Amino acid sequence: MPVDPESNIPTQEDLEREAEIFKEKGNAFYIKKEYSEAFNYYTKAIDACPKNASYYGNRAATLMMLSRFREALEDSQQAVRLDDCFTKGHLREGKCHLSLGNAMAALQEHKNAAALLEFEKMAEYGFEKRDFRKVVFCMDRALEFASACHKFKILKAECLALLGRYHEAQSVASDILRMDSTNADALYVRGLCLYYEDCIEKAVQFFVQALRMAPDHEKARLACRNAKALKAKKEEGNNAFKDRDYDAAYQLYTEALTIDPNNIKTNAKLYCNRATAGAKLNKLEQAIEDCSSAIKLDDSYIKAYLRRAQCYMDLEQYEEAVRDYEKVYHTEKTKEHKTLLKTAQLELKKSKRKDYYKVLGVSKDATEDEIKKAYRKRALMHHPDRHSGASAEVQKEEEKKFKEVGEAFTVLSDPKKKSRYDSGQDLDDDGMGGQSLCLLWWTWKFQLRNKSVYVWFVISTTVY
Repeated sequence: MPVDPESNIPTQEDLEREAEIFKEKGNAFYIKKEYSEAFNYYTKAIDACPKNASYYGNRAATLMMLSRFREALEDSQQAVRLDDCFTKGHLREGKCHLSLGNAMAALQEHKNAAALLEFEKMAEYGFEKRDFRKVVFCMDRALEFASACHKFKILKAECLALLGRYHEAQSVASDILRMDSTNADALYVRGLCLYYEDCIEKAVQFFVQALRMAPDHEKARLACRNAKALKAKKEEGNNAFKDRDYDAAYQLYTEALTIDPNNIKTNAKLYCNRATAGAKLNKLEQAIEDCSSAIKLDDSYIKAYLRRAQCYMDLEQYEEAVRDYEKVYHTEKTKEHKTLLKTAQLELKKSKRKDYYKVLGVSKDATEDEIKKAYRKRALMHHPDRHSGASAEVQKEEEKKFKEVGEAFTVLSDPKKKSRYDSGQDLDDDGMGGQSLCLLWWTWKFQLRNKSVYVWFVISTTVY
């Protein structure tokens, strides 16, 4: 037997390996119906590893074939004590009771075994269909019969994690790890919870530990690969964004989003990051869609609401911006969020009145000269005399536009009025109430080199 070279005492790993060899020899004798020899080897396996339920179950089966039902009953019961969800153990216990004339006990054990088999079957089907709530329900019912079954607990914990109930899943996995710190399934579930909570670096540590305990753990291997890939791609995108390579960042975030659709929190952040890159590229509509996708995945994601609201502001969709800022302020009543909300509300109020900048066709940061130049151009464009030959309807419309041009110029050419207008204040407040604008114009028309030339003057008078 291999031993620890320093202590000359066999290690646990050595004992487990030796026990498996004994079990295989016992199986070989059992198949050949040499039950006494099978019994001896199963006993040796138990002596090497006394906490393995299957060894007791195998010895119980052998004892039953030898008609030693009382001993078989003890082994069956020990197997079930070690592993509540060992269905064969329940079935063998029931058969032993029946053989010994314990009819009620036999009936109860067969019922338990049948119920466990049914719940396992339903849970397996539910997992395949990704109906994780059904799996949790089935495992809860199964645990009523097999309260210490790690297999059922692990399956329940995994499904709780997939349902986003991370705290509950972690609690179940942690309970198992307290009893067995080397349980690869529990380590995997613990890592899965961290992974889905966007603690990717810590999650990888648990996946690696699970694979150290069970190198063939396929779920842990896949999760570890996805976690590493997701972390790397997200960091690439962040670095590209920091370098102001927004096109590259946008593409990298897009690639990251394809790695694992089940990772809700990380994907919500990726959508928001891509929205930020998209906004830098002036892809405002797509940025809004990405923010909405992030919010759909995580409706408490404040950063996504703030980014979407800013995009709405940039597109002058102020009602939508106000709605998002209200959501943010109601969630986090900070001074900054209050200021953002008030700004959006002010812009919404301003948007509902006549936009004098649009009337003149200038930007909101236009200079005084640009305003004057635009005024002359628009006034000439809509001057009534230029449309004297048009229909009455057209003349009326052009006259209306001409007056609007005059109103716009009256406000935007006056620094005080412009300041009040830009700040969203009503122009008829604070001593300016009751004002009206009267526009008077004179026009002379004469020929210059066979061309009609209009010389016109507009006088704006304010009456209080």
